[in-house]
Amino acid sequence: MTDENSNLQNWKRNALKELKKKDIDGIFIETPEGINIKPLYTSEDIKNIQHLNSYPGAEPFLRGPKATMYTGRPWTIRQYAGFSTAKESNQFYKKNLASGQKGLSVAFDLATHRGYDSDHERVHGDVGKAGVAIDSVEDMKILFEGIPLDKMSVSMTMNGAVLPVLAGYIVAAEEQGVDVSELSGTIQNDILKEFMVRNTYIYPPEPSMKIVSDIINYTSKKMPKFNSISISGYHMQEAGASLVQELAFTIADGIEYIRAATKTGSLVDDFAPRLSFFFAIGMNFFMEAAKLRAARYLWSEWTKKLFNCKDPKSQMLRTHCQTSGASLQEQDPYNNIIRTTIEALAATLGGTQSLHTNSFDEAIGLPTDFSAKIARNTQLILQNETGIADTVDPLAGSYFVENLTKELIEKANELIEKIEEMGGMTVAVIEGFPKSEIETSATKRQAKIDSGEQVIVGVNKFKSEQQDPIDVLDIDNNAVRDEQIKELKKIKSLRDSDQVYHALNNLKKAAKENSGNLLDLTIIAMRARATVGEVSYALEEVYGRYGVKQEIVKNVYKNSYTNKNHFIEVDKALDNFKNIAGESPKIFMAKLGQDGHDRGAKVIASAFTDIGFNVEIGTLFQTPTEAVEMAINLGVHVIGVSSLAAGHKTLIPELIDELKKRQADDILVVCGGVIPAQDYNFLYEAGVSAIFGPGTSIPFAASTTINKASAQLIRMHNYRKSRTNN
Repeated sequence: MTDENSNLQNWKRNALKELKKKDIDGIFIETPEGINIKPLYTSEDIKNIQHLNSYPGAEPFLRGPKATMYTGRPWTIRQYAGFSTAKESNQFYKKNLASGQKGLSVAFDLATHRGYDSDHERVHGDVGKAGVAIDSVEDMKILFEGIPLDKMSVSMTMNGAVLPVLAGYIVAAEEQGVDVSELSGTIQNDILKEFMVRNTYIYPPEPSMKIVSDIINYTSKKMPKFNSISISGYHMQEAGASLVQELAFTIADGIEYIRAATKTGSLVDDFAPRLSFFFAIGMNFFMEAAKLRAARYLWSEWTKKLFNCKDPKSQMLRTHCQTSGASLQEQDPYNNIIRTTIEALAATLGGTQSLHTNSFDEAIGLPTDFSAKIARNTQLILQNETGIADTVDPLAGSYFVENLTKELIEKANELIEKIEEMGGMTVAVIEGFPKSEIETSATKRQAKIDSGEQVIVGVNKFKSEQQDPIDVLDIDNNAVRDEQIKELKKIKSLRDSDQVYHALNNLKKAAKENSGNLLDLTIIAMRARATVGEVSYALEEVYGRYGVKQEIVKNVYKNSYTNKNHFIEVDKALDNFKNIAGESPKIFMAKLGQDGHDRGAKVIASAFTDIGFNVEIGTLFQTPTEAVEMAINLGVHVIGVSSLAAGHKTLIPELIDELKKRQADDILVVCGGVIPAQDYNFLYEAGVSAIFGPGTSIPFAASTTINKASAQLIRMHNYRKSRTNN
């Protein structure tokens, strides 16, 4: 036995003795990724790992896409921002650029994401709320006024309405005097992940992939500095995916996009070097850093294997990262500054090319100037005060990190191979495989948090008795919408209507015949001052607007919950309700407006089903009227509204008014999500029965809802009895 093996055996004996003294059974920690974390790693754990001999800037790029990495130039500080009108966002961008930000990242409102103009009846609660409202080229011109687009790299998070938004940006640049070939930046253009998690799609998967291919084709020929796609795992992790799922599904999406583009005649080496990626960085510090290293290895190996790339840059994964929004907590929100710093450090030690750091108040509402400054300065401090940019891949050689990297590569490969066997990611998405896997993972994680098995400081452990009030940014939704509608009317009165009609007709014809390049044709339409909504509707007439039936994951939440005593109060409340009503409580889960982030609603639906509710879940993007109609037809006792995009002050009161109009106000309304505490009284006065903010345990929410529903049944019974007696 070697000295090292002998020392390891001695350590194990001593460690087991210590664990026994503390009454601890196990020595391994199993992660959601199925990786067993050992308390000690040695050189034995990195034997036969091939990637240890790799170098930064060389295949398989595990240690970084560039040889010098941050020693040559630090990562780009690219803060994601946009709200209200183009004019207000433009002022915000200029302020950030003057304070050290190096690139722009544009957040669009949900109306724009879903291809609706601001005057559309379905979006009146969404305009300007969770991003900037963009209806036309004129809005784009205002958005970038005074910002030279030949010098400024611009990232745009857009997928559903990607054609009119990208075309509007190109035309705005033209009218600024900038040739399309000079534009640099990224368009997200990652529609597959929309069908899995984020849901801001417009058209079905197959025509959506045609749009992706046309954008790749156009940009590879005419925009050599521009990234035609940002393949995003970010929203997967935010929706509850494990890191292995995020890795595997993101790489599988990238493979599918290359296939789609090459089928239309593009050569892989003509466009693959301009593909980019986008990952979430959560609180598992070492695993997040290892994940980025594993991602570069996986992309290099799979592209080489499947597409026979000749240009090494086609195998090079370059990524933007954003700290996790899901890790931000409403309770003790200043703790979020620490969480974001830790996540930012993991991203940079993992070798990201650019980074967005979240503001500490984003679990409550839109970031303020104060919180946005702290978020930006977090990166400036990391770049300038910590020394982490002084050497390339500083975690290389760590027994733990290298072993984690290997484990992530192996487990992600298994999942990618499974998707390949299914026929690729488009087939997997249509069959609902990745969506189901992510929702199961999210439900398990929530059960571990609610039961206290996974500690969240200030939420389920080390709670503060008093919460300090936090200022939040409140957007006057009606004022923004009125301003946008006024500008839309002005644009339509000044443009050549015949020119717009012909341009949109040509776009529709190309879509019907599957001919021409749709981005080329959309640019012509946007030059003529067609609007985002008009372009989107022209294609909707051909392709249809996509919608899916919402499924509920069952028998996961309660089975994953370690402390069954937490359900005692719920079971008592359930028995009481059944005695009064003669049936189980029935709840309708509603998502109002154009917010497609459905993780919260789906996890609640799954957990409430396991607890004993009869749960019905509505389609996404409902109006308050549609939700009430469904709820009445289903005969529910409660409507639960999940709000994450700041539309609660408009949409929830409308829903309650509609219940009153329909004489169905005996149906309780409860809500949860990202709702600032200062809005609670407004919602209670509007008629909401209970509000469950971020961090509320599901058993508590369930028992509270059941008890309120029981009280409502008794009230209604007594009311009817008194009417009869009178």
